[in-house]
Amino acid sequence: MFTLKFVRENVDLIKKNIEKRGQLNKLDLVDELLKLDEDYLKLLKENQDLRALRNKLTIEINKLRKEGKDFKLKIKDVKDIPQKISKTDEELDSFRIRIDSILYQLPNLLDKSVGTKNKIVEKWGEPKKKKTVNHYELAEKLSVLDCETSAKVTGNGFYYLKGSLARLNMALIQFAIEVLTKKGFIYVEPPLMLRKKVCDSVIDMDFFKEHVYKIEGEDLYLIGTSEHPLIAMYMNEIIREKDLPLKLCGYSMCFRKEIGAHGIDEKGIFRTHQFNKVEQIVICNPSESDKLYEEILKNSTFLLKKLKLPYRVVQFGAKEVGDWKSKYADIEVWSSRKNDYIETMSCSNLTDFQSRKLGIKVEGHGEVYYPHTLNNTGIATSRILVAILENNQTTKGTVKVPSVLVPYMGGVKEIK
Repeated sequence: MFTLKFVRENVDLIKKNIEKRGQLNKLDLVDELLKLDEDYLKLLKENQDLRALRNKLTIEINKLRKEGKDFKLKIKDVKDIPQKISKTDEELDSFRIRIDSILYQLPNLLDKSVGTKNKIVEKWGEPKKKKTVNHYELAEKLSVLDCETSAKVTGNGFYYLKGSLARLNMALIQFAIEVLTKKGFIYVEPPLMLRKKVCDSVIDMDFFKEHVYKIEGEDLYLIGTSEHPLIAMYMNEIIREKDLPLKLCGYSMCFRKEIGAHGIDEKGIFRTHQFNKVEQIVICNPSESDKLYEEILKNSTFLLKKLKLPYRVVQFGAKEVGDWKSKYADIEVWSSRKNDYIETMSCSNLTDFQSRKLGIKVEGHGEVYYPHTLNNTGIATSRILVAILENNQTTKGTVKVPSVLVPYMGGVKEIK
C-alpha cells in the first residue's frame, strides 16, 4: 500500500507500473486519487482554520471576561464554529475512506527483474516419462486415501488420509520444519484462520456462532485479520533493527473455496478445500530483500532435491504478478502421470507494501521505517503427496518412500 505522499511524488512511475501490469482500467484511479487529495487538502486547511479561529476567539472571550468587558459579540462569532468543524470532520472522514479505497487498489511496484512474460529460471532433475496410475486410483487401491467417506462427513473437497499415506503427510511436515529451523527459522504454531467465503459453502456456520470471530467483507477470520497469522504477529508493532531479519516458519491447516476442475483431477488431493503447508515468512531490512528472496526460494528447492523430485522454477511476467507482490515465482514439480510440471510452492517479495498496510515498523539508528516482507511455501503437503504417489510408483503397484523421509516414517520404506 502506497502513501499519498509517494503517489504525489511518483505519478508517472505508478502509471507506467500499472501499464506494465496490463491493468489499464486502474489508470483513471490515479487521476481520481490526485483530485481527491487536492480537495481533501483544501478541506483539511478549512478545518484547521476553523479550529484555529475557535481557539483564538476562545482566548479573546476569556480575556474580555477577566477584564469585565462585554464579550457577547464574540460569543456570537464562535457559536457556529463547532458545527462547521463537525461537518468538515465528517467530510474529511468520507474523503479518507475513498482515498484509502483507491490506495488499496493500486498495485505494488514491480521488481526490475520482472519481464513481460513468464520464464523458467531453474530446472533440476530428470523427469520420468512413463505411464503411471492416477494418484487417486493408486491411493484408494492401497487403502490409504478415502474421499468418499469424507464427502459424507464434511462434503466434497476433503479427504481422509490413512495408514502410511497419513504418516507420509506428517513426515513431510516434520522434515520441512527440521530443515528450516536448522537454517535459522523460528518455528511458530499459528492460530487457525478460515475465510467466510469458504465456510459458507463447505463448513457448517453454526459452529462459528458459538466461537469468537470477525467478519470483514467476504472473509471470516478467527484471528480477526486478513493476513497470514505469522506476519500478523507483528501488526502495529515496532521491531528493533538489531532483531532483523526475522525468519519464521509455521505449519498451518489452510482452506480454499475452489476445488479440482471437472475431469481426472476432480477426485483426489491435488486441489481440495483443505490443504496443509509449512510456510516461510521473512521481515527484513530493504537492503537484504533480494538476497533473502533467493534464500527462501532455495530453501524450498533444497527440500525437493532431498525428496528427489524433479522441479522447475518459473518467474512470472508482469501481468501475472499479484497486486501486492513486487516479484513472484512458482516452484513446479514433475508429474509423470500428466507428463508435465504441477505447481507446488510459490515465493513472493512484497517489499514494504504489506508492512505499510499492517503498520509494521522498524526502529534503528534514530529512524523509523517500513521493512520488507517476504513469504514462500516450504512444503504444501497435498501437492507433494501427489508427486510422490505418481513419480515413485513401482511395477508391483506400491510406492517408494523418499529415503530422506524414512526416519520420520518409523522405518517404513514402501507404501503397500
